Amino acid sequence: MKDNENHTLTFDEFDEMVNPRPEECDFDRIVESALSRRGFLGGVMAFGSFAALGGSLTSAEAASSRFAYDQIGTSTADEVIVPNGYKVDVMMRWGDPMWSDGAEFDHATRGTAASQERAFGDNTDGMDVFPHDGKLLLVVNNEYTNRSIISANAVDNRLVGEDDIAKGMMAHGVSVVEIAFVDGKWQMVKDSPYNRRITPNTEMDLTGPAAGHDLLKTDADPTGMKTLGTWNNCGNGKTPWGTYLACEENFNGYFSSSEDVQNDDPKSITPAMKRYGVNTEDWGYGWAEIDERFDVAKHPNEPNRAGYIVEIDPTDPASTPKKRTALGRFKHENAEAVVNGDGRVVVYMGDDERGEFVYRYVSNGVFAPGAPTDDLLTDGVLYVAKFSDNGTGAWVALTPETTGMDHAEIHIHSRQAGSAVGATTMDRPEWIAANPKAPEVYCCLTNNKNRGVKPNAGGDDTAVNGPNPREKNNYGQIVRWRPDGGDHTAPGFTWDLYVLAGNPTVHSDAYAGSSNVNADNMFNSPDGLKFDSNGLVWIQTDGSYKNEGDFAGQGNNQMLAGDPVTGEIRRFMVGPNECEITGLTWSPDRRTMFVGIQHPGERGNSHWPEGGDSVPRSAIIAVTREDGGLVG
Repeated sequence: MKDNENHTLTFDEFDEMVNPRPEECDFDRIVESALSRRGFLGGVMAFGSFAALGGSLTSAEAASSRFAYDQIGTSTADEVIVPNGYKVDVMMRWGDPMWSDGAEFDHATRGTAASQERAFGDNTDGMDVFPHDGKLLLVVNNEYTNRSIISANAVDNRLVGEDDIAKGMMAHGVSVVEIAFVDGKWQMVKDSPYNRRITPNTEMDLTGPAAGHDLLKTDADPTGMKTLGTWNNCGNGKTPWGTYLACEENFNGYFSSSEDVQNDDPKSITPAMKRYGVNTEDWGYGWAEIDERFDVAKHPNEPNRAGYIVEIDPTDPASTPKKRTALGRFKHENAEAVVNGDGRVVVYMGDDERGEFVYRYVSNGVFAPGAPTDDLLTDGVLYVAKFSDNGTGAWVALTPETTGMDHAEIHIHSRQAGSAVGATTMDRPEWIAANPKAPEVYCCLTNNKNRGVKPNAGGDDTAVNGPNPREKNNYGQIVRWRPDGGDHTAPGFTWDLYVLAGNPTVHSDAYAGSSNVNADNMFNSPDGLKFDSNGLVWIQTDGSYKNEGDFAGQGNNQMLAGDPVTGEIRRFMVGPNECEITGLTWSPDRRTMFVGIQHPGERGNSHWPEGGDSVPRSAIIAVTREDGGLVG
């Protein structure tokens, strides 16, 4: 990178830098529309599920949604803050060896490629637990690395030297770890036969409608049926049959081109690559320097083999992960799998980039416990969402007839397919979660400073619209939809906004947030989202922590819980300096909550979790109640 501060850019900002969007021409129209949103918001804000569902929740269920903790305040301390009566233990950190032959983490050297390959990966994100044969397996995404943290030898925030580049590569992927409760604390079980690192070099099968297509064939794999590795896995999913879904998000930032990067019109970068943010420069990792498959000038089809959902069986360490192309190719945030009333499997997914879309996959087959499941994520229909301003919406099937693309290309160039049918551009759709207590689905729209200012990467209009009602949206919101008739396969739905994040201490208009946001519980940039078994929805943030200006008083990133019945939102946790709180799951008895703390000190102002002059390390924490009660 030319700018030594670019390592602090988000992936979305990096895409915008290397592929700048044109300015929106009809700006006056957009401003006029934005100014009218305040009146419109009254029609789409509905905080409680009970009335909207016609009273389908019982009084007992409503009571169970009440909070079992007192709200905490914001914080700018370099520590994890939880309510009184709760405690936090650090369970595992980046660089902790998963096997006895692995080296303990060295704060001076920060490890080597060899030690990292035997250790827990970096920057934890989505995760889930899997009980198996009396053991508990934790599967965790290791999304990416901060180059200036993972290496003491980075130059202008680029990794240099073969070993440091390889170390960065090995810190990516997925970690499968057995955990156990020993001497009053949760800890990793070293040398468990289930422990596994899945990295950018792990062999994987390509499955579904895109497998074998010419766009997926390379010199190394002329069949287009095999590929190597997964990286930049953000959120996750869990199938009803007990497998893990890792979601490839910003895969583009690892590819580069040996073609002259100063060329204003590099021939190696096709329009299809540009739509996904592939450029002549990478994000500072240098992978093409040690593995030429990341050089698109030499291997132009390699990017087409990334950007999928990867199914992993954590109970079988010898199993081959499968990239499920039927679920589309885009910057997957997470994958929320639901078994519909008729047995079909529905997977809701968001494409995390400014102005991209929300998708749904519906299997043709039905899930039956004990029956074969392989076709459930290979044979189905991919849809994209259209939201109307009147609170209704529709799912549009992405087919050759609706898109003008062939079946395989729809699943390789899913963004282009969504644009072809006029899908609704969204404010960075991130985690999606289905309510276990009601037929409704929630989606975090984390922020979009380009709303009403610039089109998306495909040139689609980003004027303010129903679920994205604010121009230059720096705070984000959570949209909620209810499938018609409670049928997740139905063609239509109704929607509202569960919350508009904002800052009521700075603003008095729509940027103050919705009425369930106040000076005590305010936040920005909702990102992670998950329901507990009681029907509380847990909201994790990944936004501005500068604590000034528009974000004054909001402190470090945080986790809150929301009650869908009443609309109340209450802060539960605040993370250490410069972190994102992301990834959430519970022990089977729900007495422990496992939470991910990602990229603490990404700008150099944290030494969490070990303090002193130590290197900051992403980690999984275990949160319990001091009285041993249920968490959540």
